[in-house]
Amino acid sequence: MPEGDTVFLAGHRLDEALAGRTLVRGELRHPRWATADLGGRDVLGVRSVGKHLFTRFSGGLSLHTHFRMDGAWHLYRPGDRWKRPGHQVRARLEVPDRVAVGFSLHDVELLPTDQEARLVGHLGPDLLGEDWDAGQEAEATRRLAADPDRELGVALLDQRVLAGVGNLYKAEVCFLLGASPWTPVSGVDPAEAVRLSRKLLLANAWHPEQSTTGSMARGRHHWVFERTGKPCFRCGTRVRVGGQGAGVQERPAYWCPHCQPGPIA
Repeated sequence: MPEGDTVFLAGHRLDEALAGRTLVRGELRHPRWATADLGGRDVLGVRSVGKHLFTRFSGGLSLHTHFRMDGAWHLYRPGDRWKRPGHQVRARLEVPDRVAVGFSLHDVELLPTDQEARLVGHLGPDLLGEDWDAGQEAEATRRLAADPDRELGVALLDQRVLAGVGNLYKAEVCFLLGASPWTPVSGVDPAEAVRLSRKLLLANAWHPEQSTTGSMARGRHHWVFERTGKPCFRCGTRVRVGGQGAGVQERPAYWCPHCQPGPIA
């Protein structure tokens, strides 16, 4: 599932391409919204909230989309060949010189703009939100610390705690905190976990490449994420992976047994 910074960047690029323009074509290829015609509406802006996107139109209407595991928004010039097949298209928003195409989008919904909170009001503070401040940091810390016995990796992925962390940043935050993903929240400083999460997301918010090590060299972008069996950059111990979470919420958890002492899978 895309990280919050990926969704943030997608929203920013859509906003740059569409905001302040009038749609010459606006269609949704979704059973529930197939008859909706957005053509002629002005695009007021595009906003990300955690891993959710809202495209706002004149007339007080918003389009909500979520990437889930395989969704994406692409931008093209009219006449360009699309990089994904047409049968994956769920939305098409076109202004005179740009075409925004949403592939394999999930949770597609048209709703009044003043009802957006119905879909995202349950989320924790958005780590990349424009309104982030000391109060937002304190609230995210409070939510993370509220269940001290919960596994740290599971808590970081809970969007009701803080919005934007995915499996990549979960793994890297745990590494930088020096705790295994199965360590209880009480075993770390929750305020530091929140600050690290925001720091890593901010570092990668304005470009598609994601590095948590500070290096863009091939194979050195991440400390432990997807580095199973490879030597830890700090101590040389081989990175391990194990399942964390239950049922559909299970995700692979990567860790260095030496640098991250504590419970394991």
